[in-house]
Amino acid sequence: MPKTMTSRERFRLAMAHRRADRVPLDLGGTSLTGMRPAAQQRLAELLGFGPATEADKGHKGFDERLLRWAGTDFRGLGQLVHLPNVHARTISATAFVNDWGCRHELIDGEWQLTGCPLAQVKTIADVRNFPWPQPRVDEAELRRYAQQAQRLKAAGEFVVVAEHPICGVMEMGCWMFGYNRYLEAIALEPEIIDAFSEKIWQIQEQVITQYYAAVGPYIDLTINGDDFGTQTGPFLSGEMFDARIAPWFKARIDLIKKLVPGCLFWHHTCGSVFGILDNILRCGVDILNPIQTSAHQMEPALLKQTFGERVVFWGAMDVQQFLPKATPAQVRKHARWLIDTLGQDGGYVMAGAHEILDDVPAENVVAWVEVDKRG
Repeated sequence: MPKTMTSRERFRLAMAHRRADRVPLDLGGTSLTGMRPAAQQRLAELLGFGPATEADKGHKGFDERLLRWAGTDFRGLGQLVHLPNVHARTISATAFVNDWGCRHELIDGEWQLTGCPLAQVKTIADVRNFPWPQPRVDEAELRRYAQQAQRLKAAGEFVVVAEHPICGVMEMGCWMFGYNRYLEAIALEPEIIDAFSEKIWQIQEQVITQYYAAVGPYIDLTINGDDFGTQTGPFLSGEMFDARIAPWFKARIDLIKKLVPGCLFWHHTCGSVFGILDNILRCGVDILNPIQTSAHQMEPALLKQTFGERVVFWGAMDVQQFLPKATPAQVRKHARWLIDTLGQDGGYVMAGAHEILDDVPAENVVAWVEVDKRG
């Protein structure tokens, strides 16, 4: 084993469940493992960097100097695409409607869902007659993503990660119906949910085909987000997941892997999903993120023992309760434990269990990263 590996070599061993020179690290390599701008600024100041210039800003505006300092092994490209629609509009500085007709408002500094366009639907016809976005991705946008991907691939330095271009079927359902209405309908009106899921899949299929035709030749993996868990357990039983979600979820994964042979599928689901993780993995997931260790049955040792041979874990550094309150010494000890537990015999990428918010001290980020750098 060489003393220092490249990012691509390091990640390849992690995926093969073998030890590398150190656990691969992701700080800012995807939109779901980044840092808020103020948190980035404080970290940059602590490290002695001057103000970031436009040239320093990489994917989603993340400070490339911080990526280099951390030794982030990944670089992202792309984003959720905008589709032609009749809904999107800005209402005010604190309110907007997105492509799908969902209203969002800025409340206490965070964008919150406040309007669900399918909340009042009663029939399958109501679902089918909704003015859906057109599944046509802007060609200039696709060219930009393809050029970014090609440059990253040609450099050969980092693992190339494509952001997901369209949200998952359950997440879309919760947003468009509202959580209560969607979950109620899954149980009592499954025919309405199936009609909705079929329509979402028809749009997903065309968007995915266009997107991966552009970036597919250059990427190593793609991320996807769809939350299946709450703090205390999955939203759905395994049986209900298999009946209402899995067919569409698996079809999406199968299509991507057909379009991009060898592409790894990275799935982000917050919350407790231990109870349906077998169901999730059967759909073709290769990598699980974010490993929300504060949720029920998401303890690293339990996950590694039960599923460690079948999936690679990506995340697990708790940004919700631990990282904002711990001391640097506690962070160093915990980071070492995560590496020894989830990273035993490979199969782990160290990252935050979601975006790092402004309440996390920069000193704690340094303490965490330095442990991983030591291997």
